[in-house]
Amino acid sequence: MLFNVLKGKIHMARVTDKQKEYEGSITIDENLARKAGLLLYEKVLVADVETGNRFNTYVIYGVEGEICVNGAAANLVEIGDRVIIMAFGMTDKIDFIPSIVKVDENNRIKE
Repeated sequence: MLFNVLKGKIHMARVTDKQKEYEGSITIDENLARKAGLLLYEKVLVADVETGNRFNTYVIYGVEGEICVNGAAANLVEIGDRVIIMAFGMTDKIDFIPSIVKVDENNRIKE
């Protein structure tokens, strides 16, 4: 049997920018994305901690500290909002452990 599980997430990242005039996606610091196991163009669920808004989009890699919501979803966040970025996948392992990356207010990895 296959289970749909949380594969990886970035927890409490701060939105650093939003760009409505863009085709879509969320731009994520490449180091953070890779550490969380988020692939380029992978579908993610984004939850805004301040508003409760949730939306699906896809990942593109950006520069250090960057979390930029692009396209129509930019209407659902404000700069400075905390977001949780999650990717899901299928596994046959009952004891699967996701890659969880917790960040500080400057989107630097907490140890």
